[in-house]
Amino acid sequence: MNWIRPILAASIIAMIMIQAPGRAKAQWIVFDPNNYVQNVLTAARELQQINNQITSLQNEAQMLINQAKNLASLPYSSLQQLEQSIQRTQQLLSQAQRIAYDVEQVDRAFSTTYAPASVSMSNGLLVGNAQTRWQNSVAGLQDAMRLQASVVRNLDTNRTQMSALVTASQGASGALQASQAGNQLLALQAQQLADLTATVASQGRAETLESAQRAAAQDQGREQLRRFLSQGQGYQPTTVQMFH
Repeated sequence: MNWIRPILAASIIAMIMIQAPGRAKAQWIVFDPNNYVQNVLTAARELQQINNQITSLQNEAQMLINQAKNLASLPYSSLQQLEQSIQRTQQLLSQAQRIAYDVEQVDRAFSTTYAPASVSMSNGLLVGNAQTRWQNSVAGLQDAMRLQASVVRNLDTNRTQMSALVTASQGASGALQASQAGNQLLALQAQQLADLTATVASQGRAETLESAQRAAAQDQGREQLRRFLSQGQGYQPTTVQMFH
């Protein structure tokens, strides 16, 4: 309100000048200083109210701008790349050779191919089971190496996605964009954990098949040794004529 004082001073000066004697008293202008000051104060208050309204409108406009920024979606999305990486891992797991990741198949294999050798099994069946177990072990090792190669290939994709998401998070214009960038970083971490879990599972499967093969081979070896020792009457010395 400091700017009102100069206005009041100018008003008083104008009042004095108007009341100065002129050529004739008939030309004097009637001036009410109290009314004039009151009008000036009223105009000043109205002008101050207008300034307050302008400031309020500016604040509301800025608030709407901030709300629009907070509601703006992140322009970058890594969902498609992450889904493709997980799908490749799942596809390799579903392509497991011979004995898949299935409880029923595992139970069936250990009740037949990996079952303890018995007297009722023929020699041909024992040899066939041994060959099948060896093939299962080789297939398990191959499956593990294929999955490991896929996980290593995903590392470069993950690095690119992580860099892009961190950049998008740092340049987020609002809360929603920052939250979406954080969620996508968590999704990337979940995808990496899925790859790690799949790698551990495939490696464990290969090692388990190898251990099961050795255990079954030892049991089969004992049965075959028993059959060899129990066949016929054993070695009987005979006289052989070497030279005529």
